[in-house]
Amino acid sequence: MNRIGRERGFTPMTRAHFDAARGPDGAIFLGGPQELADKIVAHHRIFRNDRFLLQMAIGLVPHEKLMEAIEIFGTEVAPRVREAVAAG
Repeated sequence: MNRIGRERGFTPMTRAHFDAARGPDGAIFLGGPQELADKIVAHHRIFRNDRFLLQMAIGLVPHEKLMEAIEIFGTEVAPRVREAVAAG
C-alpha cells in the first residue's frame, strides 16, 4: 500500500490505518475463512451487492500460497457466504 500510495501521492499507511482497514468495517478482507465470510455477509447486508470482487496480492506471495488461498476461498468462504445470504 505504501509503495503504490507513494507513486500516487497518498500519505503512508500507518499500523493504525491498517488495523482499522482490516477491522469489521474496513475495506481490507484479511483473516480466516469464517472471519472473511462474516465480513462479506456484513457488507452484503449494508450494500445488498450481488457480487464480491476480491483482489489477492500477487508477486510477493509464492504461487502455491496464492493457489491455496484461492482454493480456500472457493471451498470454505464462498459456501458460507452463499448459505448466510440465502438464509437472510
